[in-house]
Amino acid sequence: MSKWSPDSWKNSVACQLPQYANTTHLAAVEQQLQAHPPLVFNDEIRALTSDLARVADGRAFLLQGGDCAETFSAFTAYHTQSLFTLMAQMSVALTFGTGLPVIRVGRLAGQFAKPRSAVIETKDDCTLPVYKGDIINGIAFNSEARQPDPERMIKAYQQAASTLNQVRAMTRSEFASLETAHKQNLDYIASAPELSIYNAAAMQMNESFSFMKACGYQAHLVSGNRIPLYTSHEALLLPYEQALTRQEEATGNWYNNSGHMLWIGDRTRQLDGAHIEFARGINNPIGIKAGPTLANDELLRLIERLNPENKPGKVNIITRMGADKVEAHLPGLIKAVNQSGYKVIWSCDPMHGNTFTSSSGYKTRDLNHVLTELRHFFAIHHAEGSHGGGIHLEMTGEQVTECIGGYKGLTEEQLQRNYTTLCDPRLNGEQALELAFAMIDVFRDLKQKASGYCSAA
Repeated sequence: MSKWSPDSWKNSVACQLPQYANTTHLAAVEQQLQAHPPLVFNDEIRALTSDLARVADGRAFLLQGGDCAETFSAFTAYHTQSLFTLMAQMSVALTFGTGLPVIRVGRLAGQFAKPRSAVIETKDDCTLPVYKGDIINGIAFNSEARQPDPERMIKAYQQAASTLNQVRAMTRSEFASLETAHKQNLDYIASAPELSIYNAAAMQMNESFSFMKACGYQAHLVSGNRIPLYTSHEALLLPYEQALTRQEEATGNWYNNSGHMLWIGDRTRQLDGAHIEFARGINNPIGIKAGPTLANDELLRLIERLNPENKPGKVNIITRMGADKVEAHLPGLIKAVNQSGYKVIWSCDPMHGNTFTSSSGYKTRDLNHVLTELRHFFAIHHAEGSHGGGIHLEMTGEQVTECIGGYKGLTEEQLQRNYTTLCDPRLNGEQALELAFAMIDVFRDLKQKASGYCSAA
């Protein structure tokens, strides 16, 4: 294999990259970014890798979530705060359900580029390049907006820096208290009679917090009770990623300082492609999106290429099969990895494989389908003696109307009320939190099965 460098990806075929009209302008922007400070730091990346090694070993659980695609227009302090708060609330329920600490990774501070199934879009006999995310071009359907513009990378960097400043501040504030998140969960359940099925779990959590306080455990003062939030995004726009990749002087290792974790999408995971070539040389944790077309031997070659030293916490396999395909395709992948001895994290993206166009014309997802894929995912891992280690969701803390279902019974006809995503539909805050509580029953059933098997033995 040829020697790796931050730009060695340019010797491989690159899918999904934009064609910039002015390459001189592109080079100038790349040079600017190379001079900018890192967005995240190497010690933080190493800390996440260590946390993910615990997930791979079955000693922690991964919650990864956030926007389908961040935008410049929707960037507000409230938007970031609402996602941070939602992930804190979900973490309490998931910790209760799994009995494990939850590692939180947001799809934020870098999730600006989106792969698309088509390169062009046609309206009223006018054909233009497709919208590929705010870091590349604009959503407005005109030739100026749809022209890829390198300057957008500078704006994306600036927004990511602001987002990270806010996240780090919230991590040190009351927003990051598990006790605060638990109280918010109690309010959430109390607000809806339909959620009374979760009262018992909420009360058990309440008793746990009361017991800790009675023992002198002050939740808001203990640093271990704070809720850190790492960042992640799809490593799609390689000129941006290369510009923010730096070599550590002390070790000689390379880190991508645009985010703590990066992932390679289902459309760009070609073994000999540019995106895998780039990802193999950096020391960040790397996700591999695994759809139903991924063959067992192909997955093994990808893991070997990205993690030849078999380092725990390095590779996260993010399956995105669809509720109707996961039982046919996932067991074979798990068996292959188990037999290989590779140490990986398994997490489930139940969103992308369950997308459809509603009768009202909106792209959407059904919360019931999302939950069905999650149930299958964890049941299959249990059956195969593997650890289903996490969930990966497109979601927002705001009350959008983009996915149907949930205790409020959002219908296809109601999607138009507050459908704001520019790409794929997201769970709103209530739907995401309902999902987290529903997972308590999933994990309880698995624990009962495990206990039964142990008793039988």
